[in-house]
Amino acid sequence: MRRILLILSGIVLAVTLVVGGGAGWIYSRADVSTVGRVEFTREMSVPPLASSVVEADGTRVFQLDMRSGTREFRAGQATETWGFNGDYLGPTLRARRGEQVRVQVRNGLKEASTAHWHGMHLPAAMDGGPHQMVQPGATWTPEWRVDQAAATLWYHPHPHGATESHVRRGLAGMFIINDDASDAQALPHNYGVDDVPVMVQDVKFKGGQFDTGRGTFTDIGVLGDRTMVNGVLAPYKTVGDELVRLRLLNASTARIYNFGFSDDRRFTLIGTDGGLLAQPESLGNVQLSPGERAEIVVRFQPGERVTLRSDHVDLGLDFLGQRFGGGDDRFDLLEFRAAQTLRPSPALPATLVADQLPNVADSVRERDFSLTFGKINDRAMAMDRIDATVTRGSTETWVVRNADGTPHNFHVHDVRFAVVEVDGHAPPPALRGPKDTVFVPPGGVVKLALRFDGPADPNAPYMFHCHLLWHEDMGMMGQFVVVEPGQQAGQPPAHEHAGH
Repeated sequence: MRRILLILSGIVLAVTLVVGGGAGWIYSRADVSTVGRVEFTREMSVPPLASSVVEADGTRVFQLDMRSGTREFRAGQATETWGFNGDYLGPTLRARRGEQVRVQVRNGLKEASTAHWHGMHLPAAMDGGPHQMVQPGATWTPEWRVDQAAATLWYHPHPHGATESHVRRGLAGMFIINDDASDAQALPHNYGVDDVPVMVQDVKFKGGQFDTGRGTFTDIGVLGDRTMVNGVLAPYKTVGDELVRLRLLNASTARIYNFGFSDDRRFTLIGTDGGLLAQPESLGNVQLSPGERAEIVVRFQPGERVTLRSDHVDLGLDFLGQRFGGGDDRFDLLEFRAAQTLRPSPALPATLVADQLPNVADSVRERDFSLTFGKINDRAMAMDRIDATVTRGSTETWVVRNADGTPHNFHVHDVRFAVVEVDGHAPPPALRGPKDTVFVPPGGVVKLALRFDGPADPNAPYMFHCHLLWHEDMGMMGQFVVVEPGQQAGQPPAHEHAGH
């Protein structure tokens, strides 16, 4: 019914565009652009590295407190916010492959929430999905061994039915994994100096508070008319090195970005969601949908200024959908100011790490996933239903189709997958690395190879879902369990829908 109403609304708007100037005004107003209009007056903040304690047995222990607070994003206007260990966003957690990690997550809010480790390979009971709710005043203490390659991950809430609002209020932070293979590469690695986290969010304000209204003619979700980087509006970053590594994270709830630079310079893509590429790729832009990450290295010249920008995005929609879904929007995100003298940087290596992606030739089963608004394979999310059972150690092929007229993406917990095909063709360079989230436009089809290395637990499910968070909240999510060979799936406990 919602799709029918949206289509009818589009038809009515199209007719009105032809016969009346008023709708033309609405159409023109829907084109959001900050290009050339931003005065970069605020220094970009770098999230602090989270403090930790290493216990006698080697376990690294972090503390994360969910808190409510206020922040003046604009002078003299206090906005109500949530954050981890502060009023908005959270610190960057950092650990090494092979370490035992424990995180004490305390909920100081008035609502139940979770802390999900997006992109982390770990036991399902430690994943922080909707089955691991943390009640107000309670503490949840997941513990796991870090067993994956170096990568830029992040953490955010995952309560069923309320993920969009919890993330939008500010509960998010980065989680960086290091390992010996990445340390051996001549890559920028000085956190906050030549290795910079860049968490991008779009926002809009209504008075002093975040505006949560959705557009009339779109099913995307909340789209803002301004952007923040690391929680700062109109930020600039001073750099002192020839080469700077940017860890780009689309932390928005619905908007898709097409990252590039104001002078169209090329940059080097060195990593995707799940870690480093086998070899660097020279690109002029990289598109990221909500939840996706990219590690890029940019070369600067002494004394120059250049702006990180998001340009037009092809959403796979008609001209009305493109306009009202944000595809025509352009943003100046972050100005870089290079020092007059730059520290020399070593040349980037020609190769990075050995390719360890799943091989589709090893696949033992193919599954199909049809994405429609609020459903996957015609079923809305049910907390007590297991949608797929996979065998530990196996490789599978998942074919994901966008079967409606709304852009979606697809995120799978626990695994790093390989994008094998996009619409029947080999993936472009930006999708050839390890991924856990992939954009799927209307009518699009992506073929993925996934290897399930465990650990097995028939009663604790992982999620797969659309990471446009309103879509997820409306039911575009399913569950799978990893079992030992011959083992059957168990029964997860039912939970109440969190709502908004």
